[in-house]
Amino acid sequence: MNIAIVGTGYVGLVTGACFAEVGHNVICVDCDEAKVKLLQGGGIPIFEPGLEEMVKKNVAEGRLIFTASTAEGVEKSDVVFIAVPTPPLGDGSVDLSFIERVARDIADATTTYKVVVDKSTVPVKTGEKVAETIKRYCKVDCDFDVVSNPEFLREGFAVEDLMNPDRIVVGTRSDKPVAAMREIYEPFNAPIIFTDINSAELIKHAANSFLAMKISYINAVAAICEATGANVEEVATGIGMDERIGRRFLNASLGFGGSCFPKDLSAFIRISDDLGYDFGLLKKVQEINAAQMDRFLKKITDTLWILKDKTIGVLGLAFKQNTDDVRMSPAIEVCQRLLKGGATLRVHDPKAMEKARELLPTEGVTYVDDMDSVAEGCDAIVVATEWPQFKELDLAKAREAMTSPILFDGRNLFDPAEMDQLGFTYKSIGR
Repeated sequence: MNIAIVGTGYVGLVTGACFAEVGHNVICVDCDEAKVKLLQGGGIPIFEPGLEEMVKKNVAEGRLIFTASTAEGVEKSDVVFIAVPTPPLGDGSVDLSFIERVARDIADATTTYKVVVDKSTVPVKTGEKVAETIKRYCKVDCDFDVVSNPEFLREGFAVEDLMNPDRIVVGTRSDKPVAAMREIYEPFNAPIIFTDINSAELIKHAANSFLAMKISYINAVAAICEATGANVEEVATGIGMDERIGRRFLNASLGFGGSCFPKDLSAFIRISDDLGYDFGLLKKVQEINAAQMDRFLKKITDTLWILKDKTIGVLGLAFKQNTDDVRMSPAIEVCQRLLKGGATLRVHDPKAMEKARELLPTEGVTYVDDMDSVAEGCDAIVVATEWPQFKELDLAKAREAMTSPILFDGRNLFDPAEMDQLGFTYKSIGR
């Protein structure tokens, strides 16, 4: 199948590489000419495990190419995927201007039947607007179909998720594009759920909002555990063994962040409000998530008392493990709030330090290449991202290098009994 993908962010680039990997001919389009040149030259603008090798392999074998021309992508393809950003607006709604712009560009270049697939996360009924836009601006009287095909990729595991999906959702207005969508996804050997377009668009927002709810739920339970002396990890394991609930997304932490959950939750609340339904449950999920960060920062200030002139080591800057994405990262918020309180920071992240420099001030932050050197001269250490290598931190060396051996574990990476034996003042979540 000849496929164009407009947008080479996390979703577009991973999707394009994986489609090429299973044998499709893919042309990835991006309006950022510098990014296109980087990709054409073998560079990768993001860190995602397994992605760089897959891109280079399929470029070399001729199945994956990059261009800055949407017209070229449309002309050479039978199916055109839209995978451009849908950033949040101040009122919780979604900026759909990139979607509209691409729809117009597709209309301008379309001369034969095309299947236009919306891969971006969009509010319900966006597919109808995309179809209206293409029909309005198409210069040639030709048929087309708009399809909704939401992505369910986890950053840090995106290649794995796309190559081994648990389900594929396709929303259509007619049966005509069904054969093409089946052909695209046949190599992935996963169940395909065909729905109407509105249902497909709702599935994405409903799924992410539900997962955010699970995170806020276990964080609320963690507060009860702290008040009673219970252990939230044991509670989570106990309830997670119920197959109706499941253990995933029941890890107490600083709260959810990143470019998806906060945005999609706000968008779903706004969509519901616009449709006349007050989704109070999801509003509470937002409140709990914000309060979780406040609770964690209070632990730090209650222990250290005054932040001014304190040096604090921070392990982790990305919003989660296995990515360099710092957008709406809880770790970045921790840093910003500590700096606002007058602390100076020594920070380390395996992949995200370069991007973190764009969000953190130049004064008061020292970037440390070796995680075992973060502790030097620190009054405390904060674990802010769940990178697995942080579990290998040389705790004895850290204790000796610190002014006082205090560690705030926002990801519950360490064992409280072991930390006590090593002489640390140790504060975690819900334990």
